[in-house]
Formats: sequence, structure tokens, C-alpha cells
Amino acid sequence: MTEPDASTDAPDRYLRLSHGDMRLPVFLPDATLGVVRAVDCEDLEKADIDALVMNVYHLMQKPGSSTIAALGGLHSMTSWSGNIITDSGGFQAYSLIRQNPKFGRIADTGIRFKPEGAEREFHLTPEKSVQLQISYGTDVVICLDDCTHVDASPAEQRQSVERTVRWAARCKTEFTKQLKARKISEAGPRPALFAVVQGGGDIELRRECAARLLEIGFDGYGYGGWPLDNQGNLLSDMLQATREAIPLEFPMHALGVGHPVSICACWRMGYDIFDCALPTRDARTGRLYTLREGASWSSILEPDASWFKTLYIDDDKHIKTNKPLLEGCDCIVCKRYSVGYLRHLHKCGDTLFYRIATLHNLRFMTRLMQELRSAPRPPIGE
Repeated sequence: MTEPDASTDAPDRYLRLSHGDMRLPVFLPDATLGVVRAVDCEDLEKADIDALVMNVYHLMQKPGSSTIAALGGLHSMTSWSGNIITDSGGFQAYSLIRQNPKFGRIADTGIRFKPEGAEREFHLTPEKSVQLQISYGTDVVICLDDCTHVDASPAEQRQSVERTVRWAARCKTEFTKQLKARKISEAGPRPALFAVVQGGGDIELRRECAARLLEIGFDGYGYGGWPLDNQGNLLSDMLQATREAIPLEFPMHALGVGHPVSICACWRMGYDIFDCALPTRDARTGRLYTLREGASWSSILEPDASWFKTLYIDDDKHIKTNKPLLEGCDCIVCKRYSVGYLRHLHKCGDTLFYRIATLHNLRFMTRLMQELRSAPRPPIGE
């Protein structure tokens, strides 16, 4: 489903999906509950957003699957005309249970969980996850996986891989069944099915998991588990080994990677799809993205972070700054408002700040994607 052939320097690479061709590489803002906080669909379109990521774990609780169905599916409910990737919910359910085992349990049959304050227990199986995602009208279905922590014991890592592979096979069987029942042709634009590579901090286990998932066959793959270590550093060796285990013709999703510098690092490894709440959360809290003085967009190809800068809008030095966040940026924020005015909005707590700051960070991310699409990617592994 990726065209043309994904060579290291191929231009105009994209993923053909039900709601149009999704250009690669791509950054997806988190619309976890069906909304990117503080902005609407028109804002997202103006920022050149191609696709959104939503989450089964949260959506099946709020607003609930019957409500989504009554409102016509995710696209109709949210009025979003672009593509939607739905995360299976495995990572979130695992994180909840890891936080406190009383909230649920994971077994070969699936995941049972009851978040604090919930009125009932939820049961998520591989089949149920696929059924929900298809019924929501998603464009990329992600298989339910058994997540584990990078520091988990070898026995836990092994169990995670075995369960993830079995669940992926069950997901594919259900996915094929759903397409047939809904008379969706395999030949035309259709939802894609991605499997998730687990293996924690064991490179050989990651490679084994990737090989077994490739035998089953999927449209794309994702890096599963935490992409960062306990100090917040990118797990570069693990990410690169996992990408190298998947042939380049398959798009690969660096799940949860969203810092601009980390995205560039993963892009150099061969990753195509990125999602994270970080850019929009940073915007709302006054951390705005820009280039360092003297840096240009071509600097993003350098294998360091010297090109990137986070501007902290509350700093007193910005009180009377009468210039845009980023010279030459074409977002409405940089074209119309000064840094000093943005600081004023944030300090007085006006909600306008949340919207326009989010618009700027999102446009920074889509501009980053534009630059990467036109850049020659270095040979994978270098």
C-alpha cells in the first residue's frame, strides 16, 4: 500500500488509504478522545495536518462505541475528512495495570481493565480491538499487542513477544473477516493493518518478533513499547535494530515519538510515521517551537539538536519582544502576532493563547515533515 517503492531517497512516498493518500513521512497530532485540544478541524487543515491518531482504549470509554456509531463513526462525529489512525489501546491498558494491578489483568485471551471511577469492566481482545476500529471507520488499524517495559525481565519480554505474535495473527484473521463482511475490496483504497514489534530492551528478541510478524504479513509495522529510557533519551540502538528488521517497502510507525529532534533521528533510521501529544501539550503550557538563531530548515539534516530551540513564553525577556516566534513561518500566529503579545495572553490566562500556540507548534511540525519529504534520506544503518 506504499507507493512508489520506498528507496532511501524516493520522493513523493505515500500510504494509499480510504480517505486519501497520506504523505510520508507524516506527523499525527494526538486526538485521543476525538479532538486535538484547543483547535478545530479547520485549524488542523490550515496547519497542513494530513492525519490524526485516536485511541480505542479511551474512545470505548468516552464517548463509548455505541455513541460513536450513532454519530456516524469517527470521521462524521469529529467532522474530520482526513485519515485517522487508531491505536489499539494495548499500551494504555498495560500502563494502567502496571501502575496498579488492581485495575486489571492481561491474559492470553485479552486484556480486562477497570479504570478508577469506571462503572464497569472493559474487555479488549484482539478480535474486539479490530472490530471496534473497523466500526469506527478508521483508516489504519493497529493490532492489539502485549506491551512490556524496556527494563522488564527476560521472561516477561519473551512472554510479551509470544503473546504479541499470537494476537497479531488473530487480528489479521479478524481484519480479513471484517473486510469481507463489509465488501471492502483488497485491491482498492481500504483500511491498512499494522502490527507492533515488541521485545523490550532485547535486540535479538525484537528481530525475532519482527521476523515472525513478517511471516504473517501486514501493511505496515510499529515500534512497540517505550521509545525512551528512564532519563528521557531516545533508545536509538533498539529503534534502529527494529527498523532494520523490517524491509523498507513497509512503512513503519515510531509510536509515541514526537519531539522534533527525535523525529529527525528516527527518520534517518527509516521511520515514516510519528505521533505524540508532546507538541500540542507543549504549546498549551507555553513551550513553543522555533529554530535557533543562525539555523535554517536545512539544518535538520544534521545529526544533532543544534538547529532546534524551545522558546519559553513566560520568560521575562519576552515582555516587549515585538517580533514573531519564527521569522518566515507562514502560520497565522507568526504572520500576525508578536512574542510579547503571546506572552501577555499566556500570563493573563486567555484561552486564545491555547489555540494559536497550538497552531504554531503544529505548523512547525508539518513544516518539518515537508522538509524531510524533500530531503534525501541517508542509507539506513549509517
